[in-house]
Amino acid sequence: MSKAATNPPEILLSARQLSRGFGGLRAVDDVSLTLVRGALHAVIGTNGAGKSTLINLLSGELAPHAGQIELLGQDVTGWRQPRRARAGLGRSYQRNTIFPEFTAFENCRLSAQAHRPAPWNWLAPATRCRFSSERAADAIARAGLNAVADRIAVTLSHGQKRQLEIAMCLAGRPRVLLLDEPLAGMGAEETERMLALLHELLGGHAIMLVEHDMDAVFRVADQITVMVDGRVIASGEPAAVRNDPGVQLAYLGQA
Repeated sequence: MSKAATNPPEILLSARQLSRGFGGLRAVDDVSLTLVRGALHAVIGTNGAGKSTLINLLSGELAPHAGQIELLGQDVTGWRQPRRARAGLGRSYQRNTIFPEFTAFENCRLSAQAHRPAPWNWLAPATRCRFSSERAADAIARAGLNAVADRIAVTLSHGQKRQLEIAMCLAGRPRVLLLDEPLAGMGAEETERMLALLHELLGGHAIMLVEHDMDAVFRVADQITVMVDGRVIASGEPAAVRNDPGVQLAYLGQA
């Protein structure tokens, strides 16, 4: 897995002092992080630490109560999710969000169409849209799904469905990928395929990975941020985070 380059890092997304509350609960409390091209930044923490809320803030599904978000140098704090997606942000979810009765290729084509809607051309068959078909084919290939491109999505294995979700993100040509537990429920072989895919994508993307598989996280991450009760208690390279006494006590349960 490639590590940070010697050249100055290209910052693709940054968040500064983000906060979001629900009633009296501070789900995300004064969190800052930076995602750079060519690096994988993992966010870890126990259930309820605020990881998914953080992804929802970065993707535009939730509005922060405080703080600022920049995407590709633009302040997008007030932008909703569709606008951020069109500007270069892709995300996956903890649960499968595919169209189960369509083929893998059609799932990607629908995702590509969302980035260039043509409501005035609603009578034209989708199969004749060169833009969305080319993007779908490219996304399917990059996700390693050429062999199952014409299969109905519901018939795919669990690992292939997770790959398909990433392919659907790629059909929008994002620069930043926010991935919420893409390894959940996978066996060893499927996990290896997914990690290989993430490695291949790093060259042109910044990736934020929320994941509970600690073995995988410490294998692939360039940076790790640890959250507890909505706050960051440690952030840095994997070796430093692993040896942080606060992390060992709060997350691993040992000092």
